[in-house]
Amino acid sequence: MISDLALKVEDFAALTRADASIAAAVAAQGCPYCGGPLHVANYERKPRGGLVAEAGEGFSLRHSLCCGRRGCRRRVLPPSLRFLGRRVYLEVAVLFAAAWLQVAEATRAAAKRLCVSARTLTRWRRWWREEVPRSRWWAELRSRLIPPAPDESDLPRSLLSHLGHLASGAQLVWLAAKCLAPATTPLASVARFLREAELAPGAR
Repeated sequence: MISDLALKVEDFAALTRADASIAAAVAAQGCPYCGGPLHVANYERKPRGGLVAEAGEGFSLRHSLCCGRRGCRRRVLPPSLRFLGRRVYLEVAVLFAAAWLQVAEATRAAAKRLCVSARTLTRWRRWWREEVPRSRWWAELRSRLIPPAPDESDLPRSLLSHLGHLASGAQLVWLAAKCLAPATTPLASVARFLREAELAPGAR
């Protein structure tokens, strides 16, 4: 199973291009706080991928915007298909490694297989089980998924299983990344940007 989850450099190159497209769409809308112009204010991250997303560690640029209007100057963080908030590990690592942990049912064994510490895996499992079901972005996503909705007590495995009926392989990665994108930004109107942005062939 783990070999099926390992992503290639070209996968992350495509995700990076998609992040740039999303950032451009957000910039075109102007500052959500004052309506001023948004300028590029990208910054470098030091992402980790573990065994699942090791190829993504070289794509370190986080797309970011900054309001150009004096008196505002607020940072606007577009949704991302690679970075999950301030987490050091890449989004797909948090998703697929946590699902692998559920299959393995042994934290130490999973940590060794995935090259992610047991403490980090435990923290991710707690986030999926306790925080995600209570979040606003999950409530919105859950309402848009084809019934029956994923079992919240079995996240993230139930989400991947649900999406697996719609896509497979690389397309599953794209679809899962789009589902998690609202969790990567405080912006409210994320779904529209993800629908309108050209992300990947067949990944609408």
